[in-house]
Amino acid sequence: MATVTTIDVRRGRTAEVPLLAIAVAITISARGLVDFNTDALDWASLAAYGGVTIAVVVAFHVALRRWAPHADPVLFACVVTLNGIGLAMIHRIDVAYALRGRETSFASAQAGWTLVGMALAVATIILVRDYRILRRFTYTAGIVGLVGLLLPLLPGIGREVNGARIWIGVFGRSLQPGEFAKIAFVIFFAGYLVSNRDTLALAGPRVLGMRFPRTRDMGPLAIVWVAALLVQIYERDLGTSLLLFGMFVAMLYVATQRVSWVVLGVGLFLVGAVLAGSVFGHVASRYTAWLHALDFSVYASGQSEQLVRGLFGMASGGLFGTGLGNGRPDLVPYAESDFVFASLGEELGLAGVLAILTLYIVIIERAMRAAIGVRDGFGKLLAAGLGFTIALQTFIVIGGTTRVIPLTGLTTPFLAYGGSSMIANWIVVGLLLRISHQARMPEREAAT
Repeated sequence: MATVTTIDVRRGRTAEVPLLAIAVAITISARGLVDFNTDALDWASLAAYGGVTIAVVVAFHVALRRWAPHADPVLFACVVTLNGIGLAMIHRIDVAYALRGRETSFASAQAGWTLVGMALAVATIILVRDYRILRRFTYTAGIVGLVGLLLPLLPGIGREVNGARIWIGVFGRSLQPGEFAKIAFVIFFAGYLVSNRDTLALAGPRVLGMRFPRTRDMGPLAIVWVAALLVQIYERDLGTSLLLFGMFVAMLYVATQRVSWVVLGVGLFLVGAVLAGSVFGHVASRYTAWLHALDFSVYASGQSEQLVRGLFGMASGGLFGTGLGNGRPDLVPYAESDFVFASLGEELGLAGVLAILTLYIVIIERAMRAAIGVRDGFGKLLAAGLGFTIALQTFIVIGGTTRVIPLTGLTTPFLAYGGSSMIANWIVVGLLLRISHQARMPEREAAT
């Protein structure tokens, strides 16, 4: 009588251990290099920092073993590495400010936000035991996303910072609801598109070899376009506008595989951007600073000063950088937030920032891998949308810092100072780990 031998699939958590060891080593070493090169090295303080880092990473790893044993073994390690480099760079900027007589505590605040974000990521993994339940809240998520975008416009709670009205005041602190709205919109887009993708993909007239959508199917695209344009005009936030619209068009393409949607989406955004730049002065000012950054009159007026200082800082870093703790990132306004990438470019050089960009590419690749491996359409669109969110936000911020596109008000995921961004992006990681767990789960176990 034949016997059937079952092969237990390796879950991947053991493979994650050496990657996490490397991530923790980079995190602690980066902090130590900053203190050493600024003559502020305290072995007891560094040991405490390292101990807390190890404890938090081990706790997250144990949580994954318990609640998501099949989750991607590479994703978490890459995020820990980026987060650790960001904390070291923000600490470096704190030290630079202190030498100029300005006492700041950006690093300690960012470390606190990191702990909150990681805790919420674990909570997401535990509470969202099956990501497919999120499809029930498709339209609720859309409403939540719209409310999140509009909250900063409300009198009393809305706050304007550096010319952009994208903040609200909560218990004496500032919160950027747009960071959380992007997650809600991804859930809404995934739920809507998986229900209507056949109509969007197959119906409509054919023009120049491309099938364009029918007018009645253009409703969601038109609503998102108008919302993105209003955000750009009234909140003075080019970054969220571009992120929102780009994310929707990317998910539309994944759902329908139609290039015509991309052509139509890009065309609508360009029309809206040109219209806003022609009518509204603050939008035109951003475009002027981008196109004529090195013109003396533009620089002297302050429109491009921050951008030019960041470019000079990265140029001074050269190929291998000045070394952590040896540069002058404090010469760039908001070096800890908007221009943290320029600060890293100065002290780590081209080689260092290419390594950082590689980490982002790996994170995005793992998100797309989860999208390919998952067994249902909603999960594919959800994972792809979350991956596109990280990709687009990274491109928008780094593109603005390097003058590829106009400068925006978004933060570099996991690197830049900002509590809202840190928490929201860790929640994104939690969702991706949950989706990848179900994507890598053996069919027999998934059925059970």
